[in-house]
Order: sequence, then C-alpha cells, then structure tokens
Amino acid sequence: MREIEYQEATNSSLRTAGMRITKQRSLIMEIIHQAEDHLDADEIYRRAKAKKTRLSLSTVYRSLQTFKKLGLIDELHFAAERHHYETKPLSEHHHLVCHSCGKIIEFHQHLSRYIMRNIPEAKDFEITGAEIRISGYCAKCRQIRLSAQPGR
Repeated sequence: MREIEYQEATNSSLRTAGMRITKQRSLIMEIIHQAEDHLDADEIYRRAKAKKTRLSLSTVYRSLQTFKKLGLIDELHFAAERHHYETKPLSEHHHLVCHSCGKIIEFHQHLSRYIMRNIPEAKDFEITGAEIRISGYCAKCRQIRLSAQPGR
C-alpha cells in the first residue's frame, strides 16, 4: 500500500474510533510503516524524537496500544523483554529470528493457512490467529559459530 493510502486508512480508523488525528500519532505510524525492520517502542521513540522534539515515550506507548486495538499494527513477541511492531501486513508472512544477533527475517509461505484449515477439526479447537516464528542462526552468525568450532 502506498504511503498516502496507508495514511488515509490510518486517519479513517482513528476518526471512526472517535479519536483525534495528531501530529504525534501520524509521525509514529509513519515511522512504523516506513521501517525496513521490526522496531520496539524505544527505537520508535528515538526515530520520532529525531524528527520532533515535543514527544514523550509515554505518548509512543499509548499510541502503539491505540494502533494495536484499532488493528493497524501487530505487536510481535520475539524476545520476552521487548515487543516489536509492524504495520498490519497485506499478505501472510512469518519470521525467522536469529538466536545470536536477534536479526528478524520475514519470509512468505502459506503455512498458517494450512494450519488454520486442518487443525481446528482435528483438535476441536477454534483458532483466531496464527503467528509462525522459527528460531535459528542467520548466515553471518552461523559462519561465526562454524569458525569458532575446534579443528576449523
């Protein structure tokens, strides 16, 4: 979705929920939408603060919760101590997470569609959402691990 269309969708969602469209909310949403990686609240705050001096970390947290409730962003849990955020994806995608450096790599595969189609009947369970995260080592960290092994 192009930036202008995304901003219009965000504004429409805020208006429908009876919320004001503030410069801070627009900036925070823009930062998340334009990010090439998955940002936590502190990184969103740092990027927003670099562009706008009148912004608090609590405003970032409140805005993230608002956007989450409105279904504009997803809150991802890659590490227990931090939450990462991304705009609602237009297509199904999943994440590879490096144990060593924490790098997050998105990949597209129709895995959850298969799960959501077959598991409910087999296990008598109503699935309301699916997130697939696979942990391992990225290429760089795998090379470091291999070179650190004795005899190499």
